[in-house]
Amino acid sequence: MRRAVELAARGLGCTTPNPVVGCVITDAEGTVVGEGWHQRAGGPHAEVHALRAAGDAARGATAYVTLEPCNHTGRTGPCAQALIAAGISRVVYAVSDPSPQAGGGAATLRAAGIQTTAGLLAEEAEQGNAAWLTSVRLGRPHVTWKYAATLDGRSAAADGSSRWISSAESRADVHRLRAESDAVLVGSGTLRADDPHLAVRGLTGHDAAEQPLRIALDARATILPTARILDGAAPTLLVVGEDADTRHLPGVDILRLPLHDGRIGVHDLLARLHARGTRSVLLEGGPALAGAFLAAGAVDRVIGYLAPALLGAGPAALADAGIKNISDALRLDITEAVRIGPDLRITAVPVTAPATATKEH
Repeated sequence: MRRAVELAARGLGCTTPNPVVGCVITDAEGTVVGEGWHQRAGGPHAEVHALRAAGDAARGATAYVTLEPCNHTGRTGPCAQALIAAGISRVVYAVSDPSPQAGGGAATLRAAGIQTTAGLLAEEAEQGNAAWLTSVRLGRPHVTWKYAATLDGRSAAADGSSRWISSAESRADVHRLRAESDAVLVGSGTLRADDPHLAVRGLTGHDAAEQPLRIALDARATILPTARILDGAAPTLLVVGEDADTRHLPGVDILRLPLHDGRIGVHDLLARLHARGTRSVLLEGGPALAGAFLAAGAVDRVIGYLAPALLGAGPAALADAGIKNISDALRLDITEAVRIGPDLRITAVPVTAPATATKEH
């Protein structure tokens, strides 16, 4: 099953709006006879790839799958039926499918006389499929807040300069995060200060067709037509207020949303992105945007790149998140801490589940 989880990760950034899934098939002696993963939305599912690799050896074999085999016909047929037709005798899956459209595959397998077991390495499989599971359970995309800071928590120097706080190795790692995400999001402050490009670069074998959607929040549409994010290197969406003047931006994909106290509502935005098929968002905006998402209870994962440097002054990595007392601090569970070049990359998730309410912030 751990191998199936590794295979599933190969589909990150390529399967939206579908989940990432891995499958390993073993014969009666435990020898691997077939492997597969869901590679692209609309293409064969992981089980089908693995069954094709196994061929006749699938009869009487065991299939290990990271997600309960689907039970519906969409652009592809139901995987539960494919496993039955191939003569699989036992199916072990990690996570039950929570979607009303595709769930129920295990019951179909059991009804066909196939031994079925759930829950093996469920936590690891859940982490690998967090984006899709969040989208099904909460009806919004999974949000990762990424930031870089010095050890004293500064995102820039007192004069506003911030290039480069983190190392070249960390910046390369961010391109991997972008490639695994459906969308990369910044606000107007970052647009003005950094003129970011946000496209994925430098990844071997990365297809231009797999570029994440670049999203810029700019309530008053102050962005200039010459901004790097509008260069056509990747799909781009500009999110503005309902009454914003965008006549200077011909040909730009515009999403208009109502403003709340002059700001775009976090949950308004996430609901519209979800409706467009976006299942994961990498939040690369500045301290104010990060604070707004945290205040809205809409951050599911935090990835911080901490550089071995001290500034002593300058903006903090996080601005006001609506927390007034230490007892209200958002507590995190650190799931990983690794060296990336000279930097330390820390990954953490909220101890309590992010809010599901639709309150606007």
